[in-house]
Amino acid sequence: MGLFSNQISLKKVVPLCRQLATAYDAGIPIKRGLEMVVRQEKDKHVKGIFTNMHDSIGRGSTLGEAAREQQKYFPAFFVEMLATGERGGKLDVMLRDLAQYFEDRLAMRRQIIGALTYPAIQLIAAWYLGTFALGIVSELQGMFKPDAKTFNFETYLEIYLRFQAFATIIAAGIFAGCVVLSRLGLFGHVWGLFATHIWPMSPVTRKFGLARFFRSMSLLISSGLRIDHCIENSAAVVSNPYLEKDLLKALPGVRDGQTLVEAFSESRLLTPTAREMLYVGEESGSLDQTLRKVSEYHLAEATHAVQVATKILGVLIALIVGGLVGYIIITFYSRLYGGMLDDLGV
Repeated sequence: MGLFSNQISLKKVVPLCRQLATAYDAGIPIKRGLEMVVRQEKDKHVKGIFTNMHDSIGRGSTLGEAAREQQKYFPAFFVEMLATGERGGKLDVMLRDLAQYFEDRLAMRRQIIGALTYPAIQLIAAWYLGTFALGIVSELQGMFKPDAKTFNFETYLEIYLRFQAFATIIAAGIFAGCVVLSRLGLFGHVWGLFATHIWPMSPVTRKFGLARFFRSMSLLISSGLRIDHCIENSAAVVSNPYLEKDLLKALPGVRDGQTLVEAFSESRLLTPTAREMLYVGEESGSLDQTLRKVSEYHLAEATHAVQVATKILGVLIALIVGGLVGYIIITFYSRLYGGMLDDLGV
């Protein structure tokens, strides 16, 4: 389970999707495929979730219905795509797409973590070493006063550790607050506001969300679902309340008989490329295939945006670390020599 939600972690979802996709491609019934997943899974909680799905199918439920019963443990995209693929008779395509989709997400997450790990270590080291050095300077500066006491390193170390313990408690409290808000479903609105509207995260969030939206739309349309229901269900899987609200602006227009291009004219976050491809898809009569291409395009753009964003964030963190180190050095020498000169009357 993830720390910030009850959902199965992305690292767990990837092999599960791939196992189901491989088994189904080999002609193994989905119930039998779930049995194989249960046997191979070591995590008791995950095993219990798939056991419940297996038992539900045994009682006559569809795969989509069984997944929806466990929806608090799965990403919304996973549940909707299972139901869509089953309803449209394209479960094999859907399982392969889900496996590839989550593998791409995991690779993107690892790329971001890998790019930001070293700058983050630098920032943490600068904090601990910097506060230690500044504290030493303050203590040494006091040694030049007439009533100064002898500097005791053990006493200073004890004070420093107390300070860091207090700072750690504050940081842990903030982190715990974020976890609680996330569990309550409120953190998504806070993070979504930042990720949707503030650069350099906004291009990643928007393009990745649109990739999910159009991929879902493609599968839903090919399964024969009404276009307004396609939009409504697809918007629900973007995992961003602000993007979802923007995309749902098209619903009234579609229900009034407008074309998709006209209906989505109310959307502020839809890209020009998406609007052009919507027009092409409607005019050519191959809307599902066109939307799939739009999804692939936005996913590639999101991947590129991640690379740009991680480099920018890495540079920003390096600049912060450099500024902090410079401040520490300047403060160190100004306090040390400035205090010595003041105490000597110079």
